Amino acid sequence: MMIQTLQAHTKDLGDGFEVRRLLPAAARRNVGPFIFFDHMGPVRFNPGQAIDVRPHPHIGLATVTYLFEGALMHRDSLGFVQRITPGDVNWMTAGHGIVHSERSPDDERNIARGLHGIQVWMHYQRQMSKPSRPSPITRKLRCRGSRCLQPNCG
Repeated sequence: MMIQTLQAHTKDLGDGFEVRRLLPAAARRNVGPFIFFDHMGPVRFNPGQAIDVRPHPHIGLATVTYLFEGALMHRDSLGFVQRITPGDVNWMTAGHGIVHSERSPDDERNIARGLHGIQVWMHYQRQMSKPSRPSPITRKLRCRGSRCLQPNCG
């Protein structure tokens, strides 16, 4: 078994919002199917400060977003608009392609608040042909402890 310690590097996602990115790293591009591992915060926002990760595409991967504190709005090209809060798991599968954005909720933009969470990206096997990749979907699961409860797809 190989043990390797990776150092996160800072990545600006736009408008000064930075994450600590563990993957990919110079020493390691992935861990199994996981190609990105981002740690957001903990950070405090003043009234008027917001996260606006502009719409961007994903193809052939899944993203999983989990928050410990705060809220994000997920919008995608399938028409899903979902508020992600602590205890929610936002799981987006972009087999054939999907465009999405993550932003501060409108009702929180003018109040002081915190944000802390993670987002991981899982890549589908390279040998999968386009028709065998899953169709794009977005799911929101509510979790309590280590148990995820019923999915909420919309």
